[in-house]
Amino acid sequence: MKKVSTKNFKKTLSKFSTGITVVCVKNNNSIYGKTVNSFNSLSLNPPMVLFSLGNYSSSIKKFLRTKFLSINILSSKQKKISENFASTTPNLANIKFIEGRNKTAIIPNCIANLECKLIDKIKKGDHIIFICKILELKSNDKLKPLVYFNSKYF
Repeated sequence: MKKVSTKNFKKTLSKFSTGITVVCVKNNNSIYGKTVNSFNSLSLNPPMVLFSLGNYSSSIKKFLRTKFLSINILSSKQKKISENFASTTPNLANIKFIEGRNKTAIIPNCIANLECKLIDKIKKGDHIIFICKILELKSNDKLKPLVYFNSKYF
């Protein structure tokens, strides 16, 4: 065992395979999105999920002010979308969002999409945990997931 440092903590956690999501919010008709792999199911009844964003995230204030959001679980064909939304200034020009029932921005051709209501925010460490109730959902069994492992996409 090693002592915990930021470097070996990040390296160790990179050994945990995760799916990739892009979480989108809409504020004043502008869309903001972030690539997120800190995503989990939380409850079956009621159906809830959670994700976290760093306090330092470029669009954290937009996420804190939203009421509804979409969580888009990316397919293996959407690596460029993940990379785009991982940047501080994502390019939205080539994405034809679908509008959800609650005016959310949904990314098409994902392995799954969740339309959610934000019900709680919890600040812990250098992140904020967002707890969301699922209102609508869609999945596609014909696509394979985009997976992140050891700091690489698969």
